[in-house]
Amino acid sequence: MKLGAIYEFVIKKGLEKDPRTKNELKSALNRIKREYRVLKAEDKKHFDKERIRHPYADTRILYGDRGQTVRTIMVGIDIEAPELLTAHLLNDKDAGIDLVMSHHPSGIALVDLPQVMHVQTDILHRMGINLDVAKSLMKERIDETSRNLLPRNHQRSVDVAKLLNIPFMCVHTPADNHVVHFLQKLFETKKPGRVSDALRILKTIPEYRDAMFKAVGPRLIAGKESNKSGKVFVDMTGGTEGSKKVFARLSQAGIGTIVAMHLSEEHFKIAKSEFINIIIAGHIASDNLGLNLLLDELTKKDAFNIIPCSGFVRVKR
Repeated sequence: MKLGAIYEFVIKKGLEKDPRTKNELKSALNRIKREYRVLKAEDKKHFDKERIRHPYADTRILYGDRGQTVRTIMVGIDIEAPELLTAHLLNDKDAGIDLVMSHHPSGIALVDLPQVMHVQTDILHRMGINLDVAKSLMKERIDETSRNLLPRNHQRSVDVAKLLNIPFMCVHTPADNHVVHFLQKLFETKKPGRVSDALRILKTIPEYRDAMFKAVGPRLIAGKESNKSGKVFVDMTGGTEGSKKVFARLSQAGIGTIVAMHLSEEHFKIAKSEFINIIIAGHIASDNLGLNLLLDELTKKDAFNIIPCSGFVRVKR
């Protein structure tokens, strides 16, 4: 399979599992197209036109020829210089690694990560929050995230990939969409009565069982296991954490339990005050689940050799 075809495939699969409706996705792309149309000619030269094609600004081919054939992929949660050097050394031992795939973004995909956070607006609206309120809350958080990312050395890993001539891509939101779709459907099917039931459901999943052996399994950080779980909201896509001001609105909308990858201390303190049960499923374990679900689809298209690294554990379904 060609590198370009892999990229197009993961985008397609991300769209299939996107929590937004087709109309919401169309609206998101139209917003970007309008943004592009009003730019001055000079600014249009520097605009990332991939953003017009699909809504996943945090998923990109960072280096490599789209026409290159890929048979062996080294996959990791975070790919930086050490992982790329490892791939280079393994290739010296005839590993035949054709592509290094990261979950977390680098390069332009990291700079533009705030662009994917707009999906959270539609998700919050579906959870019962007024659309204008959701937009207002998320705009503030998106702007904050953008400012926080500006000082980063975004091209560091990409430059190493270029020096070593190793094709390099990242797949973020399409994988996160898979884990949200999988878990939300699971909770809606199993209908946990108590928080303890929700935890038990998570612990049946191989990626979370593996994390338990590493002391980072699912845990309850707010509420009691004996509490009723109520409506369960799986909050695991949209780039990064949303607005810390949203928890009061979620509580008012009838959300009883939030299942998240991670939560900052500031977010935690506010969420706890709203008496919402909060389960941290685990960041890396959840990333593993999303990637595994996506790779299951990819390996149906071609017989890839997957070499796990950097926190990734391959689980086939």
